[in-house]
Amino acid sequence: MKISKKIMATVLATVTMTVGLAGCAGSSSSNAGENSKISADTSKMYNVGICQLIQHEALDAATKGFRDTLTEKLGADNVKFDEQNAQGDSANCTTICNQFSSSKYDLILGNGTAALQAAYTVTPDIPILGTSITDYGYALDISDWKGVSGMNVSGTSDLAPLDQQAEMIKELFPDKKNVGILYCSAEANSKYQATEITKHLESAGYTVKEFSFADSNDVAAVTKSACDESDLLYIPTDNTAASNTGIIDNVALPANVPIVTGEEGICKGCGVATLSISYYELGCTTGEMAYEILANGADVSNMEVKYAPNVTKKYDAERCAALGITIPEGYEAIVAE
Repeated sequence: MKISKKIMATVLATVTMTVGLAGCAGSSSSNAGENSKISADTSKMYNVGICQLIQHEALDAATKGFRDTLTEKLGADNVKFDEQNAQGDSANCTTICNQFSSSKYDLILGNGTAALQAAYTVTPDIPILGTSITDYGYALDISDWKGVSGMNVSGTSDLAPLDQQAEMIKELFPDKKNVGILYCSAEANSKYQATEITKHLESAGYTVKEFSFADSNDVAAVTKSACDESDLLYIPTDNTAASNTGIIDNVALPANVPIVTGEEGICKGCGVATLSISYYELGCTTGEMAYEILANGADVSNMEVKYAPNVTKKYDAERCAALGITIPEGYEAIVAE
């Protein structure tokens, strides 16, 4: 297994929805939660650093799920979080993670690809968990990725099944011909998703073209080009897109071009439908992994990366109505907050 420590040139990473705390509690019984607290060292204060790449609904939900679960399992008096946001800047991720390493924290959470990359680059010793990571092979530069890193890194992936997303597009838009894939070129995981779903869409008979913007300054112009040349747009779990859904919607909706998205948060802002995971549940799963490391001594280098337990077909009723789109049965309406 070849591992490179060089960070890929990326500014942002790879895609939300918030469910109640019961979503985490549902993953284990109340008795199990009580037993897990007993096994923890109640005399120890665990210091956990959280580096979140950027603020938007999906990543916020994952962080909340992580904190809620780890606090529940360890007890509020036994864990202290140092949560910092990098504001979408990979250099800030490195600065933040260097601080965590210098402080010799017990564990680091990297929420977003650039955050994870910064964490494992600055410390080979502190256990690191990632969340909201699309593909760990890309993120860790491991060419023969098999689910376990063999280093001080593991975590959870937010990748929803791309073949099922392509099937959903075919179900909703069987008569469309040209699909434009819109994403940020600085996000390696977005490029990965674009490449992979293109295979499925072309197999389904669509002509596919990628439209990438370098940063938020290019979003409007690139979206217009994509709408001019496409019958339908697809946006993967892309952090830059998630932070600029209003701009995308202001271009695509007047052009009558529907958008299918890789996660619910982007769909709320500019999409008509999505096959989405719950980022809160994803954060809960990551918190459970952190507990096993901190309280039970699990070896992070041997922990398999985990995936979201459920995917759900969802749609935005208002935008579908505006575009005259009829949603078949089996889809759940996105509830406005």
